[in-house]
Amino acid sequence: MAMGATIHTFDVQLSDVDRGVYEQLSLRVAQHPSETMAFMATRLLALCLEHEEGIAFGSGISGADEPAVLARDLTGALTAWIEVGAPEAERVHRGSMAAERTAVYTHRDPEKLAARWSGKRIHRAEEVRLVWFDDGFVDAVAGAIARRTTMSVSVMERMLYVEVNGTSLSSTVHERRAG
Repeated sequence: MAMGATIHTFDVQLSDVDRGVYEQLSLRVAQHPSETMAFMATRLLALCLEHEEGIAFGSGISGADEPAVLARDLTGALTAWIEVGAPEAERVHRGSMAAERTAVYTHRDPEKLAARWSGKRIHRAEEVRLVWFDDGFVDAVAGAIARRTTMSVSVMERMLYVEVNGTSLSSTVHERRAG
């Protein structure tokens, strides 16, 4: 019998001063058995930092045609394709063609990822954002997550402040373009 996903419940107080986004989010996140806590934490941070009307988690590992996080407008059109981890250049290329904006949030070495993409075709590569955090930050967030988690996520001047179940953490939000 195959092992099922673990469901995590998050109550998130989001304050993104840089973008003027202030929300209270109640999220149920399914963690696939093959998904690491660091990947899930990065996926959650990506959803928070990209939050807009119509944002949602993709169908995950079972949905190869969707990114980890996506946003749709009221007509159902895809407006944001947000990958997590270390996707291949072909997948980023496809996402950039499908959506108005594309971003990749990684908990891996961003320089190695960018080097893997070098010389590969990525549609509008100069607009694709590669986002990462300070060393150890994602692992610390992942380590503080429980099945039921209360979080506050605040962003001000590209500094990210997160409190996870009483543990306070911070990181710079680093960014570069894919092209």
